[in-house]
Amino acid sequence: MFIIDRFEGDMAVIEYEKGKSFNVPRFLLPPKAGEGDVVNITIELDTNTSLEMKKKTEGLMEDLFED
Repeated sequence: MFIIDRFEGDMAVIEYEKGKSFNVPRFLLPPKAGEGDVVNITIELDTNTSLEMKKKTEGLMEDLFED
């Protein structure tokens, strides 16, 4: 469970487990989110975009190190 503990400027302090927390940019939270609200956080791996970025980087590296 993730709970918004407080806001510090543009950051939200998210508490999880007892006494552990991490910061999240406030703009990533719903506009009406407030202190004490429970938030669900889902992280997904975007393999298609990762592959595209890897190919682009490899292409740039090849161009950079051409003889």
